[in-house]
Parts: sequence; structure tokens; C-alpha cells
Amino acid sequence: MLNNKTTVTADVLTPEQRAAVRPKIDYSSAGAFFTSTGRRIASIFTRRFMLSLLAGQVVSMCIVATSVATSQLTMRNFNISTTQSLFHYFCINLTYSSYTIYRYGFAGWFKMVKRDGWKYFILAACDVEGNFLVTMSYQYTNLLSCILLDTWAIPACMFFAYLFMRTKYHWTQLLGVFICIVGLGMQVGADELSNGANFPASNMAKGDIFMILGATLYGLTNALEEFFVRKSPLYEVVGQLGFWGFIVSAIQAAAKEHADIPKATWNGTNIGLILAYTAAMFILYTVAPLLYRMSSSTYYNLSLLSSDFFGLLVGLKLYHYYPIWLHFVAFAVIIAGLITYFCHSTPEEQGKIIAQPPEYITGVPRDEEARVDGPSDRDSISKMPLDAEADPDVKINAASGQNQVHI
Repeated sequence: MLNNKTTVTADVLTPEQRAAVRPKIDYSSAGAFFTSTGRRIASIFTRRFMLSLLAGQVVSMCIVATSVATSQLTMRNFNISTTQSLFHYFCINLTYSSYTIYRYGFAGWFKMVKRDGWKYFILAACDVEGNFLVTMSYQYTNLLSCILLDTWAIPACMFFAYLFMRTKYHWTQLLGVFICIVGLGMQVGADELSNGANFPASNMAKGDIFMILGATLYGLTNALEEFFVRKSPLYEVVGQLGFWGFIVSAIQAAAKEHADIPKATWNGTNIGLILAYTAAMFILYTVAPLLYRMSSSTYYNLSLLSSDFFGLLVGLKLYHYYPIWLHFVAFAVIIAGLITYFCHSTPEEQGKIIAQPPEYITGVPRDEEARVDGPSDRDSISKMPLDAEADPDVKINAASGQNQVHI
């Protein structure tokens, strides 16, 4: 967002600044209106927006991969979901915590866990229990209720994003959310018309409550992780999520699934499905925080609405689904909603990014003014006192003499 106290001309704007400025629509004549509208639409498709759109579809496909792997495991009577989650938390912890130790040193990592571990424990606990509650809801309510109630994560995420980061939403962003949900409704309707794939509810009220609670925890987890990754290095946040997530999952698996683990069938097919599930979750947990920085956690949740369409494509081969024209229209409507979300506000304006290691590790005071949330804020980055050795997320541009924070 441009600083109101700074006057700049188009000639001195950087590419990042131009990308974050939407051209005004000219209403003086019909020709001017259509020309300016075309420029306005073209201004949406910046590199950062296209990366956000692509990342959103990547995580959406990861969701489909995990759902297919889980459903295949369930069909093979491998019903130990918390134990199943242990593997991806272990891999995330092994990868990102190891790198954090490499950057901070073991003493610095231990100090970080001791001082900030409690907040990452809350994040991980919400993530683990959100997954658990959503999985449980499928045992009690029907598929239609699960799909519709899962969208509660979107307003929940928007609420928590406002609570943690004071995020403000333009009316066009709310319109984008509405369009995405309409697209989801069309997708659900297409599912019902094409094959009526559903299952009876054994205890609908109980299942719906589980789904609402799980979706609320999803929204809380997404907003909380966005809050963390905008202030701390990605490897620290993701590593701690894996570290505490593994501990919480291990305790819960030992308490609830200790009798079922020996009874599970550990054959080659099931192990392969677990590896596929773990790989998809690893990619998701890696890409999601990048998407939080490039756009927002709300945009992440909106992007997941397209997962039903990708699930349909997979189902053509695995489950012999038969798509109808409404499936493709629904997917187009969801993509239109994702574009509408940024037709006025830009990804650069969604929040500050102050990705700095803790002061108690670097010995350098945190500069709360250093950020990369908008065009005018590039100037403030030069005031950052950190150097390339003190801050692994900051590199010095020798040509310009400015410190640049890299997402």
C-alpha cells in the first residue's frame, strides 16, 4: 500500500510497486470504460498473483492425494488415522528442525523451544486435533454435510486473521469468497446429480458438531500459522509444527490406538499408500506457509475448494465417476472467485512480512518497520540492521545497498 505521505510518479515505481497499484476505471466514455477495465483486469495477473493461484491449486491437489490415500487405507481396514499422521509430522520435523538447528545452533534451537515452544505447541495441537475431529465426523454424518460444513473454516480463518493481524477485507474480497462458495455449492450439486455418491449418517448431530469444531480449528491453525510465518523464518515455524505435532500425535496414538496398531495390516500396498500420504502432506505443509506469505491464509482456504474437482478427475479412474457439465462450470466459478478476491486489493497488501530470527538468538533488535507488504515499504527495508549472517532470511543487495527480505 502506498504511503500517504510519499508522492511518487509512475516513472520511479519499481516492478513490485507497479504490481501493487490497480489502474482506475475511467467512466468518461464507453471506450474509455472498456479500455480501463481491460487494464484493470490485466493488472490482477501479476507474477505474485499467478504464483499464489498456482500454489493454491498445488495444495488442493495434495488434499486430494491425501484423501485418496486415506480412503484406500480405510477400504483395507487400516483405520489408525492418528498413527498415520505420525509419519508426516516426523518427516517435517526431521527436515525443518534439522535446518533450524543448522542455522541457530543446537543451543539456539533449544533456547527457541524453551522460550517460544509454547506458542508452537498450541499451533500443533490445534492442527492435530482439527485433523482428528474432521476424520471422526466422516464416521457419523453424511458426505454432503461434511463438504458443506467444512467451508466453515473460511469465515473462521477470516475471523482469526482479523483477531491476530487486524486484517481488513474489501467488499470485493467478500464477493470473491461468496463466488467461491457458490462454486462449491454447484460442485456438490453436480456430485449429487451425477452419481449421488453419499453414505448414510449414523449420528448426524454428533458428526456435524465434530466437523464444525474441526473446521474451526482448521481456521485457527491457518490464521495462527500465517501470523507466525510473517514474523519468523519459515523453517522455524514449520519445523516446530512438525516437532510438537509429532509429540502430540504420538501421545494421542499411544492412548487411543495402541490396541489397533498391532492388528493393522502392514503389507507393501498399505506402506506404499502411507508413503504417498506422507509425501503429499509434506508438500502441503511446505507450500502452505509460502502461500500464507504470498497472499493470505484466507486465500489458502478458498483455494482448497477446488479440491473436489481434482478429486473427480482422480475418481474417473479409481472409482468410475461420471462427470457432468456442471462439474466444469463449478470449477470455473471457483477460479473466478479466486481472481475476484484480488481484483481490488493486491497480494502485496495482505499483511506485513518481518521474517527475522528471534532477537535472543541473533543479538540484534527486531525491526518492526522492516517489511515487504507493499510498494512503499521497500524503502523501509534499507533500515534493517541485520546482515546476511545474522538473519538467514535476509540477503544484502550489493548493487543497491538495501537489505531485501526473501519470501
